[in-house]
Amino acid sequence: MKYLNQNGTTCLYINVEAAQAVRENIAKAMRIILCEIALRENTHLKTKTLDSIWIEILEKSDEFALNHILTRWAEMDQQPKVLIIDEIDSLIGDTLISVLRQLRSGYDKRPDSFPQSVILCGVRDVRDYRIHSSAEKTIITGGSAFNIKAESLNLGHFFQKEVIQFCEYHTQETGQIFTENAYEKIWEYSEGQPWIVNEAMWIGIQKYFNSKKNIVEKIFGFGAYDMGTF
Repeated sequence: MKYLNQNGTTCLYINVEAAQAVRENIAKAMRIILCEIALRENTHLKTKTLDSIWIEILEKSDEFALNHILTRWAEMDQQPKVLIIDEIDSLIGDTLISVLRQLRSGYDKRPDSFPQSVILCGVRDVRDYRIHSSAEKTIITGGSAFNIKAESLNLGHFFQKEVIQFCEYHTQETGQIFTENAYEKIWEYSEGQPWIVNEAMWIGIQKYFNSKKNIVEKIFGFGAYDMGTF
């Protein structure tokens, strides 16, 4: 996001996980998502344009409010817009279908009146979704709502040499050194699973934060249950 914003594109990151709590109540989900967009614009882009209009858009467009606010955002200036939506697959049923359909319905307005690109971040490919729609009383597995993907980027398991490279990046930036035994312990616990690699490295770094001490094997004296559910 930082790179794009420094190179002629306006990029905004949002996280829609909070809307999971309202399940398939689309109207309430739109309120949460629009509020998130306005807050993130203020936080990341240091502007408050959307903050002044999101409630008006919500009242006017109701369940179609996401499409409306993205149109208004895109039309604010001539810079291309990119939206990153994290935790997209935390949305449930009709709420997820509504979000996908609103994104789909805006693609032909790009780039002047809709974001040039929308990045959906989740644990599955959007075309692999099987969504139960309470409104339609059926399982939605295809159709135009899913025909919004240009490309998928999947993060697979790391090789052991890649795990070592990540540790070395940290060493280059901070001077902290992972010992050979620490490399082996991280690999033993994670077997290259990205989330566990990240968590294991973070546990090691936290032990000696802002310190030049080496990160050694004994720091990782925990069982898998200490690293959360995976």
